[in-house]
Amino acid sequence: MDLANSYTPDMGPERFFNRELSWLAFNRRVMEEARNEAHPLLERLRFLSISGSNLDEFFMVRVAGLKAQQLEGIETCSADGRSPSQQLAEIESEVNRLLQEQQAEWQKLRVLLTEQDILVYDQASAKEKLHASMWQYFQDQIFPILTPQVLDPAHPFPFIPNGGLGVVFDLKRLSSGETVRQLVLLPPALPRFVKVPGAGNGSGSASVLVSMEHFIEAFADRLFPGFEIRSHGVFRIIRDSDIELEEEAEDLVRFFKTALRRRRRGRVILLEVEADIAPELEELLHQDIQGHEAMIAKVDGFIGLSDLSVLVDVDRPDLKFPAYTARFPERIREHGGDCFAAISSKDIVVHHPYESFDVVISFLRQAAADPDVVAIKQTLYRAGNQSPVIRALIEAAEAGKSVTAVVELKARFDEEQNLLWANQLERAGVQVVYGFIEWKTHAKISMVVRKEGARYRTYCHFGTGNYHPITARVYTDLSFFTADPRAGRDAAQLFNYITGYIEPERMEMIKMSPLNMRGSLFELIDAEILAAKEGRVSGIWAKMNSLVDPAIIDKLYEASGAGVQVELVVRGICCLRPGVEGLSENIRVKSVVGRFLEHSRIWAFANGAAMPHSNTKLFISSADWMPRNFDRRVEYMIPIENPTVHDQILDQVLLANLIDNQQSWILQPDGRYERMKSTDKPFNLHHYFMNNASLSGRGNALHKRHDVPTLAFVQRKAGEA
Repeated sequence: MDLANSYTPDMGPERFFNRELSWLAFNRRVMEEARNEAHPLLERLRFLSISGSNLDEFFMVRVAGLKAQQLEGIETCSADGRSPSQQLAEIESEVNRLLQEQQAEWQKLRVLLTEQDILVYDQASAKEKLHASMWQYFQDQIFPILTPQVLDPAHPFPFIPNGGLGVVFDLKRLSSGETVRQLVLLPPALPRFVKVPGAGNGSGSASVLVSMEHFIEAFADRLFPGFEIRSHGVFRIIRDSDIELEEEAEDLVRFFKTALRRRRRGRVILLEVEADIAPELEELLHQDIQGHEAMIAKVDGFIGLSDLSVLVDVDRPDLKFPAYTARFPERIREHGGDCFAAISSKDIVVHHPYESFDVVISFLRQAAADPDVVAIKQTLYRAGNQSPVIRALIEAAEAGKSVTAVVELKARFDEEQNLLWANQLERAGVQVVYGFIEWKTHAKISMVVRKEGARYRTYCHFGTGNYHPITARVYTDLSFFTADPRAGRDAAQLFNYITGYIEPERMEMIKMSPLNMRGSLFELIDAEILAAKEGRVSGIWAKMNSLVDPAIIDKLYEASGAGVQVELVVRGICCLRPGVEGLSENIRVKSVVGRFLEHSRIWAFANGAAMPHSNTKLFISSADWMPRNFDRRVEYMIPIENPTVHDQILDQVLLANLIDNQQSWILQPDGRYERMKSTDKPFNLHHYFMNNASLSGRGNALHKRHDVPTLAFVQRKAGEA
């Protein structure tokens, strides 16, 4: 069956792409940016390291979950009809290809780095150069920290934590000829790279670096005096790092403290070894780290690509993106920095990272200091390890205000940090709530209640991204500020649902998961289907991180069959198969990957209007279209009704994503992604927003200022395609 060209009713699960393989396709797009010559050299290296870090997390969570199902004999198939074992086999094949391409790209970038006087030694060059210049450094700074461990029946193989990197040696004792195996783990206290002084090309300005494992190998004869070094090999392990929540867990704090300790000892999922490692050392690793059930990756190059991020920090601004300083929102400046006055006058949308996340901090700090503010309620999913948001909440509590913080302990890989924040908040007098046992609180909402005269007024912030000032510099997200009483009443009900399990009776604006978000989207899509059948204008435009939910995908297929034009911008996973005759010929999917990580969720529905760009129903949300977001998380979607904000989001942010042709990849019916070809009118959405007036300013819609099409035009051209 040629799925790329036609659909038949018996296609069944083949109408979906596999979630895991789609994620690997996304990570390939990230890796491809390392090949993008339009990026500065160190930024290309950054993309390569990100693709390595992404792959590590994929194994820790997704592959670990499939492996657990396989070992327990669970044969439940995914939506696309693959069993866990089938998925693991295809993942292994694709991962091996991806690893080979990553290493090939590293070798190319390494040559380019050398041309720029950034020299990264491999084992051979390290052995030749280091003895002359670095012996004293090794003896004083490295040797005291290393702990060689003999491996024999009396000295069992030690525990190696998740992400642990080590070198295993096969030695011969010179005095007796005895074979000895030794292990040297790289302590976390040691840097992955060591800068070598005076070992450059003679220019005096070169940065020369050698990885710690090569450093150890170069001085192995000093580390093991009296031995002949017959062979050695570098290895690294990745363990199952997901935390499975027990339904009976009554004390979430105690449970997560215990679970975080268990995470270090999770099942080995991936064993990476040097491609030329001696067979006997490879077998030793298999046996002694219980790696027989793990996926084995032989790496011809640098093991642990995520650590290449260290090289990006080399002081070479000429090899990085030009520095960018976010603008502070004009609307707030016009009111002398008074956030409440600005929001009271009119709803505001702020576009991060082009507009500074400092406005969110200012909103909370002003609330903390304002004597008229009586209460603050705040969700916290990821806040970072140096959070001004936390400080503002603490200041508010210490000032005597009623402060409630919903701290999500189940935010993957941020659990430990969130436990620390929860402790600090509680000590300051903040009422800390941990939410639901079964669900994650993923909604990003702040609400501030302020006494104004004889009444109280609620000011709300709804974000598409986390309250995390670091990621807010590189993630594109929207912050929506409003004093609409309806939004305030809905936000209060949402918080009561989380803190007191009180299900809302009637919400005036917000739809939320796990109560009614999927059903609300069904109603919106059904309205477009009806409009198309009646010959009225119809259309769906949606931007998100991932599209996985089978029910939503089938509803979009139904819309396509009715003639609704569907334009989707899905950065990461997409299980919908677009452009298939009889199934999805009216659906197009693109992915944008570039300098900033596209993270905002924006959904638009034509609403049967003659001019979609001015009358479209528009929503922002904290949710992607995935089963977990609809069924196992507390999320929100809120309509944007203020005309100015509506047009700013629709005719600038969403439109710019749709017409970008410099950072976009088009999803083909067979699952391949093809980079958009250059045109005579190049448009880079990140460059556009870095160089044009802020959304919260007085700028017109994008198409009115820059001779680009309206949303209606995009829709019409899509229908003609």
